[in-house]
Amino acid sequence: MELILLIIYSIIVWLIFFKFKLLPWNIVSQVIVVTLPIFALTVIILFMNIVAPSSHDVRAMNYVIPVVPRVSGQVTDVPIEPNRPIKKGDVLFKIDPVPFQEAVNAAEAKLAELKVGLVTAQAYQRGLDDELKNAQASTEALNVKLELAKKRVSQFTQLATSGAGRRAEQEQSESDVAQLTSQIAGAKAMESKIKQKIDARTEAGEIDEVAQAKAQIAKAEADLVSAKYDLEGTTFLAPANGRVANLALRPGVRAVQLPLSPVMSFIEEDDPWVLAFYSQNELRYVEEGNEAEIFLKTYPDRIIKCKVDSILWATAQGQMPISGNLPNTLPHEMPDQRIAVRLLVEPRDKDLFLAAGARGGGAIYTEKGKFLHIIRKVFVRVSTKVDWFVFKLH
Repeated sequence: MELILLIIYSIIVWLIFFKFKLLPWNIVSQVIVVTLPIFALTVIILFMNIVAPSSHDVRAMNYVIPVVPRVSGQVTDVPIEPNRPIKKGDVLFKIDPVPFQEAVNAAEAKLAELKVGLVTAQAYQRGLDDELKNAQASTEALNVKLELAKKRVSQFTQLATSGAGRRAEQEQSESDVAQLTSQIAGAKAMESKIKQKIDARTEAGEIDEVAQAKAQIAKAEADLVSAKYDLEGTTFLAPANGRVANLALRPGVRAVQLPLSPVMSFIEEDDPWVLAFYSQNELRYVEEGNEAEIFLKTYPDRIIKCKVDSILWATAQGQMPISGNLPNTLPHEMPDQRIAVRLLVEPRDKDLFLAAGARGGGAIYTEKGKFLHIIRKVFVRVSTKVDWFVFKLH
């Protein structure tokens, strides 16, 4: 861009001093002609670096997921190819499911067995409870009859004494009282026998069979869920749209559940990060939502419209480690690390494939000095046209 401005300036100088000779070409005019563009370009560029800062280091970055199997086992199928587009939910690899299916079957059988035991324990417990309730109800009913019989004995005794009643009725009522007393004693004996059974089960710990059976069933259900989860883990699906790099997994290999030993690397492509790196004094006017333009070497002569998402106000140089060690004072000053600005690609270029690691440049247009934005935009467009050329001689 500087070259274009100098060419335009040279044409104007030629027209004024040589073509139309509007001004004399002497030592004074020569000094002015030479110093004016230097001073003007310096001022313009210095102000433009503040209100429309540019970056020669713009990077496209993607999340890389280390793929670690949920379960360990022998790989039976790897239906993907490295560095090929993969859709979310596609199968990345499969592990032999036979041992995990057997674990599910065993857990289901154990759960069914425990449920049968629970039903048996509940039925026996309910039987004892019903027998005790029936014995208690029988005792209560006999007690009511006994009270009534005792009242009748008293009444017949009074009638027989006064001569208004028969002696036989008195004796019959007394016989009923004796019979009911005997029945009550039998009912109480039966009630006591049932309680002894319940007490014996309590002492032996058998009274908690139902609670224990329920606890065992809950554990068996959890084991079944875990077994099914492991069985589902034998088929590993793609977590997002992307592609697989450094694929070395093959059928027959044993995949092990070790976080530090992934079987492949999955590169997401749905939400790439575009970072532009700036010196720390260039971002004084940059704000969220500012317009931005970038160009990548993978797309020569193409401007990608963006907007500022956020500024990452942190660098490794500013990290204070939490430890018992005192900070180390280096013998010389470390260079200032640059600040990263995250850019969001505008909808018109949202579907553009941004290769992880693609490099380029760009600029951010702040709300200040908008009359200089047009010069920066020309700079950016000239720079992206240069990417057409490959500067090497072999």
